[in-house]
This record gives sequence, structure tokens and C-alpha cells, in this order.
Amino acid sequence: MQHKTTQKPNKAGGFPSIKSTVKHIVKSQRASDNFKNLLRANQDKGFDCPGCAWGDKKEGLFQFCENGAKAIAWEATNKKVDSAFFNQYPVSYLKEQSHYWLEYQGRLTQPVRYNSQTDKFEAINWSTAFKLIAQHLRNLDHPNQLELYTSGRASNEAAFIYQLFGRSFGTNNFPDCSNMCHEASGVALNQTIGIGKGTVVLDDFDQAEVIFVYGQNPGTNHPRMMNALRSAAKSGCKIATFNNLKEVALEKFASPQDPTEVLTNKATKISHVYFSPKLGGDFAAIRGISKIIFERFSDKLNSEFIQTHTQSFTQYRAEVAQTDWQQIELQSGLSKSELKQAAELYTSSSKVISCWAMGITQHKHSVDTIKEIVNLHLMLGLIGHKGAGLCPVRGHSNVQGNRTVGINEKPTKAFIDGLNQHFQQHFSYDKGHNVYQALKALHTGTSKALICLGGNLAAAAPDSEFTEQAISNAQLNVQIATKLNRSHLMVNPRSGCDTLLLPCLGRTEIDRQRSGEQKITVEDTFSMVHASAGKNQPIAQQCMSEVAIVAEIADATIINSQIDWLAMRDNYAIIRDHIAASIKGFDNFNQQIEQPCGFHLKNSAAQLQWNTPSQKAQFSASKLPLQIIHNDYLQSNDSFVLQTLRSHDQYNTTVYGYDDRYRGIQGARDIVFISQADADAQHINQGDLLDIESTWQDGKVRKITGFKAVIYDIPQGNLAAYYPETNPLVPIDSIGDGSFTPTSKSIVVKLRKSQNQTILQTK
Repeated sequence: MQHKTTQKPNKAGGFPSIKSTVKHIVKSQRASDNFKNLLRANQDKGFDCPGCAWGDKKEGLFQFCENGAKAIAWEATNKKVDSAFFNQYPVSYLKEQSHYWLEYQGRLTQPVRYNSQTDKFEAINWSTAFKLIAQHLRNLDHPNQLELYTSGRASNEAAFIYQLFGRSFGTNNFPDCSNMCHEASGVALNQTIGIGKGTVVLDDFDQAEVIFVYGQNPGTNHPRMMNALRSAAKSGCKIATFNNLKEVALEKFASPQDPTEVLTNKATKISHVYFSPKLGGDFAAIRGISKIIFERFSDKLNSEFIQTHTQSFTQYRAEVAQTDWQQIELQSGLSKSELKQAAELYTSSSKVISCWAMGITQHKHSVDTIKEIVNLHLMLGLIGHKGAGLCPVRGHSNVQGNRTVGINEKPTKAFIDGLNQHFQQHFSYDKGHNVYQALKALHTGTSKALICLGGNLAAAAPDSEFTEQAISNAQLNVQIATKLNRSHLMVNPRSGCDTLLLPCLGRTEIDRQRSGEQKITVEDTFSMVHASAGKNQPIAQQCMSEVAIVAEIADATIINSQIDWLAMRDNYAIIRDHIAASIKGFDNFNQQIEQPCGFHLKNSAAQLQWNTPSQKAQFSASKLPLQIIHNDYLQSNDSFVLQTLRSHDQYNTTVYGYDDRYRGIQGARDIVFISQADADAQHINQGDLLDIESTWQDGKVRKITGFKAVIYDIPQGNLAAYYPETNPLVPIDSIGDGSFTPTSKSIVVKLRKSQNQTILQTK
């Protein structure tokens, strides 16, 4: 594959997005079905896109984006991975292939079991698979030796029955993908406003007069958000962006649904002002904005709101006053005059929204950074009315819904009380394992079984060598999935150990059970819950739904259960009735999802009700850290701070191709973005191959080799490279304070020119 670097385009979207959409639909080998699928995506009586969690407009013929189309085409392909495929390729060979190659082979079509004698997966019938899983689980010494991982793609119905199975079995070990992305948001928001969700709805973007976008690249990761930002910008809303890299979509965007912007050079300017802080410098930047407001715009403070609705304002104001400007500018990489522009925008209107994503949440001080954003909104009263509020932009399509219906290793008392009362059980209130704790337990052998409801844990988690060894240690590794991925290859060859791949239906496919065709539900980033029903025929007769697979495992494992698992398998409406009876906010669940676009789950903070211990919103007087990265790690002039990020041909761990159109990259993923000044200082030229080694206190060597240098507009001292290729550099113990989230956006590394300057061809 030819590696090529081109000029970054002068606008995002437009005709190239349409061209890319068509290319991936055709590439699926199921073009006719998938063009129809695009018209059904995110529509009433259609299916929810398996991509991001952005909300849906109530009107409009097209409710999909370029990367949503890629996700649909990737799932709804005619390519199949069956027993003949596994008979051809041993696991040792598959381990050598790229993430892209593995998933590109097609859909899993039948359950298989790893045979260590042949080093191959072999077909197994469903009944035997369920009995084998049950046998392993009943042989565990304690229920907490089981880890139950969840991907954000799982529906509310699948997630609810999954957590019900786990708690019935006796564990609260529910590591899930949100532990690695927005966990800091949930922690910070729960502690400050009493609910771990955003307070705005999609219509608020039409009302907002100022929108702040922190640590986010929606053009790639949430493309439908670009329509909301474009519409806001065209209506006069001022958008302020804080992002380490200059991303073209946040500069200019051409809507693929606007003929003028598609066929001409015209585009909509998105960002009114664009700031590029240092990696990890957002906390200092936001503290600087608050400091300027106190110093120069104190008349804009909403004293009535502060007095009525908040606590600890005096302590927070005193902490801000003590924060030194030199420290703010040094950490943020932004000047006082730049931060004054941001402060002026925050105080210019009562209708201000702050959005953020993983550029904020994957740092050591992420929880405090998000609390600082909340502080800004509380001091100005920018919450609880139209056009204003807080908006953590979630990733996968139902990651927020999963948490709502119980995928939570630290469940609240109210949640467990609801389950116990409805099911007449005695479920535990104890805390279970998050992803970090689960991997640690698997690595040491404390945990012995892993079931993954979707996802690709081996590729999503940090410290790849550690993570892969942890998963490989499992005596039972069960992967419920649509396509082959890296996690499926983490086999334990020891006698008595099993790895099973269980193929499930995709979001685009018809789900038929004994009571007829089923629908599932999801919750978007705005707390809207709506139904989803695929229309494609299943790729293979042996593919089961996630709900059915979990129900069968539960029925086989839990002897004499008082819960009728198979009734829920046969009719998902029964699951929704259980949810309605046990979780607040889901009254008349089955009836409410019949409404176009579903229904909204009440957000207490948006109604100025604060579910905190004080019954008030909490100001957070966190001290700005003395330094973002310990100075010992940055003593030499060849040390940098690196962030991992996605390309435009990618969603989470799924790689659709090797291009990153918005950054001018073609046919390459093993690249590292570096500033011209840093390249000059290190005598690095465009295209040089570099070895990258991270630095951590355990002294372990974490190194990747042969990454191509790409000169880019990025702050000096900072680097960027693609995930998951750079996951080997992220130390397992480098986690966020209070969140346990990997610090994938602030990794200290050293660069060296590779001895071999020949680019290897990508598999």
C-alpha cells in the first residue's frame, strides 16, 4: 500500500464525503441493501446507526453521516467468516494481521471454539457452547472471578439482561468501554450537579448564542454534530474551539446535503475563535477564564443563582485568586489575552453550551478539568434554561444507555433497591471491577473468566502487551461479536481453558424471536430513548441476537433461577416491562417508544434539582496541579507529550481504511504528527521513520518502531499518533485521578530515528 502525505483540505464534508460514502457502500458487496439502509438510519421505524451517540433531528430525509455510512456498510457486508475460514488460518497467523485486515474478512456466521492442538477455531453447536460456558462459570471458586465487559453498541435490552445475569450470578464486575473514555465526565458531573449526564438536548443548539467545543474532533468522531454546529454558526452563534490540533472540520465545513456547498468551494466557517492549548493544559486554560471573569467581569456573576442553587462558591473564588498567572500560561500554552477572548464570550450571553469529549477525559486531571467547566456554568448561571448547559459528547451509540440500565461496576443504592424490590432478590451493593481493575485481576489470575458483550477490549485498552496477556490468562474467554477482532485471538492454550466466539446479529438485521420481530432501544447523548429495528435478513441462520445469547447463558448457568430468562429471550417487551418496574424514568416504556423519536429521560440538573448530598450544585475548589507531567520525565530535549487519536477512516477500534482525508494522510496509519519547530530541533525531516518509546516509573520498555514523521500544525512539545497502534505506549497504571481512565492523551515519550528507514507494507 502506497504511503502518501497531501495537503490538508481547506474544508470538511462536501463532495468528498459523498464520494467516500458511496465507495464504502459499494465495498460492502451489498450495495442495494445498504443504500436502502441509509434511508432508514436514525429514522422513525428504522434502526439506530451503530456509530456515534449524537441525537436525531425530528425532520429530514437523510439522518446519516459519512462515518455512519461506513459503520453501516462495515456491518451489513456479504463477506463471511465461517468454519472454512478458520480451517484455513491458524490463530498464530491471524495474530500477525492488522486490525483492519481482521475485521475486513467479514461477519462471523457460526459459533466456534479454539482447539489448542490445531491452533484453530472449530465449529461448535449453540447448545454445547452454552453448556460449556455454564460449566466453566459454575466451577469458579467465587462469582467475582468473572468479568463481564460491555461495548457501548449493546442495546438497552441486551445490557439490562446482561447486568441482571451478572448480579444474579453474584458479581458486580461490569467493566465497560465508558471506563476508558467518558468515565471522568460521569464522576465529575455526579459530584457537582448530581447526575452523570449532559443537561442539554439537541434543540438547545438551535437556541445557543455561544458554544464552546473542548478536546473534540466532531468532523471525524461525531460528524452529525457538524450539522448542528454549522446551523448554529450560520445563525450567528459564536463557536469557540479549544483543541490541541487544528482540525479542518472545526474551521470550515460544507454540508453534504447543501448542493451549493457540495458543488462549489463554498463552506461555512465553524469556529469564531480557535485556541490550541498544550496537551493536558485545558484545566489551566479554563481556570484562567474564571480568573479573568472574577478580575474584569465580576458584574456578570449570577449572584442570585449562586446564592439559591450552589455551595462552596467562596472557597472556589479564593482558590482562583490564589492561582498564579504564570502557572496558568505555562500549563495551558495560551496567553492571558487569548483567554480574555474566551472569557468575553462566556460573559456575552446567558445562552452558552460547553461540549467536550476524550481530549478532555483522558488525562490525569480530567475530573478536575470537567469540574472547572461546571464551575464556569454555575458562576454565570449557564444551566437549566434553553440554549445553555453542559454537553459531554458520548462516543458509541448506546454507551450512555448501557450505564442507565445497569452496566455500572459501582451501582447506586437506589438502583440495586429497585432491582431487589421488583425481582424479590438480594443483589449485592458491593463495588465491582472497572476495566483497569478487571485487567489487573485477569493478569494476576485473581479473575479467571471473561465474557465480552461486543467490543474489542484487547485493542481498546492501554498497554497492549499487558492487556493481551491479561485476556490470554482467562480460563474462559467468551466473545459475543459480529466481526473478527484482536480480542478473539487472545487464547489460553492450557488444558481445560476455552475461548469461544459467538456470532450475533447486527443493528441493521431483522431480529426474529418466538413472539415475532423484535425492536431494541438506545439512549443518545441527549438522554433521548428511541426504538430501533433492522430490516436486512440476517447474514446467517446461526447468528443469534445478543439478548438471546445472554438469556441462554443465564438459563444454563443459574440453576433454579426465579427469573424467567427465556421469556425475555422470546419477547423483548418483557425486558422493557422489567426496566420500567425497576428503574426510575421508564414508566410506560413499551408505549413511549411508539412515539416518533421516542421519549426523553428527565434530567434533574436541567430542572435545577441537585441530587447531591447538600441538595445544591457544588463548586469545586480544586488546586491547579503544580505540573501536568512530572518534570523528571521531561528533563531531556528529546522528550515529548503524545496523544492518541482516531483517523477519519476509523470509529473507535474499527479501522475502515488507511486514509485520513481531513489530515492529508493516504495509505498509512503508522505515522506521528510533529510540529515544524520540534522536527527542526530534532533534525527530523518529513517522512523520516521514528521509534517512539514511552517513559514511566516502572522502568518497563514500551516501544513502537517505524512511525513516519508528518509535519503538522500542533503545539511545540506535543505529538499525535493513531490509536490503537500507539496503545502499547500507554502504561496500564497511568490513569486519571478518580476515574481510572487511561491517560491516552498525555503520554511522555522519546523519539529516535529508526535504524531501518524502509517503510514496511501494511497487511
